[in-house]
Amino acid sequence: MGGTDKAFAQLGGKPVLARVIETFNRCQSIGQIVVVVNASKINECRQMVNEQGWADTTDICVGGERRQDSVAAGLDRLKDCGWVVVHDGARPLVTEELIKRGLAEVQETGAAIAAVPVTDTIKTAGDDRIVRETLPRSSLWAAQTPQVFRCETIKEAYRQPTAEVTDDAAIVERLGYKVKLYPGSYDNIKITTPEDLALAEVLVNKYGK
Repeated sequence: MGGTDKAFAQLGGKPVLARVIETFNRCQSIGQIVVVVNASKINECRQMVNEQGWADTTDICVGGERRQDSVAAGLDRLKDCGWVVVHDGARPLVTEELIKRGLAEVQETGAAIAAVPVTDTIKTAGDDRIVRETLPRSSLWAAQTPQVFRCETIKEAYRQPTAEVTDDAAIVERLGYKVKLYPGSYDNIKITTPEDLALAEVLVNKYGK
């Protein structure tokens, strides 16, 4: 992103993160919101939350060096929760429907994540970039957020030492818990590059968000 904090990049006249918090704040199934941000952005985030009057945003805290460190910091701020919804602040097109669907699906196993079927053909290769295997696309899913967990399950998972992971479900899976996939959305993109931001702008204009 050329040095720009993707969570605070402007999207349709609003910071990316603001769009995420707005959606969660509107969702009646959500009782408290903890926002985890870079230390350099914490005052800016506090100002944004105060100006918007997002009552469900109960805490803003500084994240850690790795993704799981940031999630653990957020979990420590939650109070009296039965269920936890973890969402990436760089996925601004999350909907209330996706959140509610996750909270419904999680009842079966105690862990459920949004995901979409992979549309590209996936191949594995070594360092030499020689193809070793073509994976069956029918069984491949691209994980997204929201990822929803029974509170005690995700907290137990984060009490275990672990190597770096790219999503929270991976930590829960290692403890032997079943994680259910539920239908995400191809529009629920993650802002990682300027091209992603441009695509998100098109989608915002398309849906009038």
